[in-house]
Amino acid sequence: MTATPSPPTTDRTVLLAGLSIVVAQASINLGAAFAKSLFPIVGPEGVAALRTTISAVLLLAIARPWRSRVTARQLRWLLVYGLVLGGMNLMIYWAFRRIPIGIGVAIEICGPLGVVLATSRSLRDFLWLALALGGLALLIPWPGRAEPLDLAGIAFALGAAACWALYILCGKRASQVGSTMAVSVGMTVACFVTVPFGLASAPASLPLPALGLGLVVAVLSSALPYMLEMRAMGQLSSRIVGLLSSMAPALGAIIGFLVLDERLTGLQWLAVVMMIAASAGCSLGVKPPVATARDDVMA
Repeated sequence: MTATPSPPTTDRTVLLAGLSIVVAQASINLGAAFAKSLFPIVGPEGVAALRTTISAVLLLAIARPWRSRVTARQLRWLLVYGLVLGGMNLMIYWAFRRIPIGIGVAIEICGPLGVVLATSRSLRDFLWLALALGGLALLIPWPGRAEPLDLAGIAFALGAAACWALYILCGKRASQVGSTMAVSVGMTVACFVTVPFGLASAPASLPLPALGLGLVVAVLSSALPYMLEMRAMGQLSSRIVGLLSSMAPALGAIIGFLVLDERLTGLQWLAVVMMIAASAGCSLGVKPPVATARDDVMA
């Protein structure tokens, strides 16, 4: 009997899926750059409120979660997930106000890196941790250093990293109701965190262009990367997704330079590269899938 010919190679499908991850990361960082340009008008709190509110409306229209039933336990996890989501948005925008986007993103990826290492039993993974900590040490404004980074900005980025780690852990529980529904409900709950801060810092009147740019930020930072990453994750292994996602700090630094003229020093670039290498190395060594979609994380 003649063997049935195998289906055509899926190399092109895998290549397109990998490209989708890269485009998603670029979209998130471009959204962060546009968000940062709004800070002088509405402040980081206002941008976070605009982004989560517009994203929630878009996601609710897509997911329509009111058609589904959830248990009390699932609802509790959705609430915690949403609160973490709101805190993460505020923290990363507070960081971006004080430090370059590429550096903020590099520090933020310590969150998922920490989740992987918390369950690791491999000495190699702890070497990656040492590399990440070394990169972080290069960013700390030690006394006497020329052009030191804002210490509060570093602290806020670390806070965003902690929120990202909690987001991953809570997201595993919240996703039991379905990823689209979890994100739509979570983003709605996040508004209860961001909107009060946004209203407190909002100007007397909100310019119409700010609303339009807020919509652009919501699409670039949430809707577009979410759709791209969810589709790509079905075609790629978690290791490849993690490896490609590790490029985010480099993309953030490049986009920050092109859009906002943010220039990193040689030492800062070395720190970013060290943290990218730590994230990439850890991603290649991990076997279980780790949530990396940041439809809800970054700006």
